[in-house]
Formats: sequence, C-alpha cells, structure tokens
Amino acid sequence: MSLRMAYLLEDTDQSGGVRVQLAQADALIARGHRVRIVTKGLPLTWRSSRAEWIYVDDLRHYDAGDDDFVIGGFWLTVPIAYELAGDRAIHLCQGYEGAFSAYQPIKDQIDAAYNLPIPKLVVSKSLIPVCEQFGGEVLYIGQIVEDEFYRVITPREHEPLRVLVSGQAQADLKGIDDAYGAVAHARWFHQKLDLIRVSPWAPSREEPLEAVQEFHVALSTTEMTRLMHSCDLLIAPNHAVEGFGLPAAEAMAAGIPTLLTSIPSYLSFDETRDYALFAPEQNAIELGERLIELLGDFALRERLRARGREVAEQWRVERVAERMEGFLQSRDTRPATRT
Repeated sequence: MSLRMAYLLEDTDQSGGVRVQLAQADALIARGHRVRIVTKGLPLTWRSSRAEWIYVDDLRHYDAGDDDFVIGGFWLTVPIAYELAGDRAIHLCQGYEGAFSAYQPIKDQIDAAYNLPIPKLVVSKSLIPVCEQFGGEVLYIGQIVEDEFYRVITPREHEPLRVLVSGQAQADLKGIDDAYGAVAHARWFHQKLDLIRVSPWAPSREEPLEAVQEFHVALSTTEMTRLMHSCDLLIAPNHAVEGFGLPAAEAMAAGIPTLLTSIPSYLSFDETRDYALFAPEQNAIELGERLIELLGDFALRERLRARGREVAEQWRVERVAERMEGFLQSRDTRPATRT
C-alpha cells in the first residue's frame, strides 16, 4: 500500500543530516510513496529532490491531516511532529543532540523531545542504546549513501597522495584540529601528502590554512562526489558524540581507504573491524602514527579499499528504504482506501 508522509525540516542549509532525509524521501518516492518536505528554509539549491515541497513560516502551520506519518529529525522538529500527528509521528535520530557541547544549556529541552512516546528510527547501531534510555520503540534502519558515491574501479593514486578531511572546524565534535595535528605529525616525519579540506562553512580563523593545498566550501552533492573521487585517503577524526559520520561511509563506498577514530558510530559499521585503520579520538599523535602507516603501505590501502566497499553495501539506498518501508507499513493502521 502506498503511504503518505511528510518530513519536517527546520532549514535547508547544507548538512549531512538534511541530505540524508532528502535521500530517504527520494528512495521512498521511488518505491511508490508520496513524500512531502515541509520547511521554514529557502528553496533547495545544492541537491535535487523528487519530493513535494511546502514552505511555511512556522512548521506548526502545516496541515498533516492526510499524512500517514510525520517525521521529525532535528530535535526541534520532533515535538512539532508529535503535536501535528500524535501517534503517527516518527523520530528520525541521526545523533543525540543532548551530547553536543554547544547544546548543554538546553539539554533538558532536548531530552523532553526524546522522551515523547513515539518510535525512533536510528541510522547507526551505536544510537540504539542511546535512544533506548528514553524508552519506547527503537529501530535501526541504517544510513543512506547515495548511489553516485559508489565505485567498482578506483583510479591510479596521486603522487603525493591526496588526503581528504571533511567537516566544519567550528563544530568541536568533528575533531578537525586533530586531523591538522595528525597531518603535521606525519609531515614532521617527512611524509608527503596533499591535504584537501571540505566544509559546509568557510574556514575558521584558527585553521592553519598554510597546511592546506585545497579548501572547498558548501559543495553540492555532485561536486562533493567529484571531490571525494579525486582523493586517495580520508581522515575522519570525529568525537564520540558523532551520530554516524557520513563522509566516512561515502569514502568507503568510493573505495577510498579510511582512517577513523575508534568511536561507537565508526566501530558499529561492522562486527569485524578490519575495514579501516583506527586511532583514539582527540589524540592527534596516534592519529598521525596511523596516517604514517597508511601512507607507507600500498597493500594495506588496497585491502582497506576492498573491505570498505564490502561493508558499504549495507548503506545502499534500496536496502535502507526497504527497512524503513517495512517498519512504516507495519504501523499503518489507516483504512486501505488508496493504492
């Protein structure tokens, strides 16, 4: 049976969280469902979308009367989804905002949203115990990596290797300063590499831009794919509060060897943790040591390329959409008056 649903977006600014919700919407539309994106934000310019878009000054003004489900993602949208749809509301959790340092003054408000009696869909298995502490139903659906990131064949490596670091330095959970420290450590030991930075925001004042060969800002999905495919390694130095870490998954899908911090989200990608090199979070020296190891071992890079691709198959659009569709259809109690 075809379902009718709406996603509530606080804004349309470029972010991994918004991109994933749009990818979910497109995947559900491809399976025959009607999906609306309801937002206070501006028209989308950095990605295509197949959904029906509704622009409002206040999300509470949206009429959800004919929706089977209303989905809130960012914590501010979750109480509104519940207000609009009651037991037809869904909480899509891509990371527990109450753990973010910037949100500590409003943690009680965030926890109130998480305590609402609605099911939670999580994109990472590491989020299951986090959400279960608030009670209610929690289901793992997985994260979506869009098809364009996947590659079967990887081109010849660059000389020197192009090392990608993705994320805004202004968000401490991204650990960007540790990546800079790791690169400096490797270069101190005479390792040659080109550091490629990409961020949704302009560089912070504290970033050592003299260490960077390229800095890209606010790329579209297509541009981000092209950039990632031009790189040879990825460093993902995120802190433990990271809900998933989409660039790491995208790099693995693209056959790019990854150096990850040993945080719950990255460790949950697969039970056999041989798909990346790992270093402790917030430890630039150890991250740098693993970077030196990766830079100097072609056979290791080849193994991580192959294993990363295997693990990344779980994030294919159709697999995530199938899990999500099955859950929603199992909860749909409205009369079967539509096709």
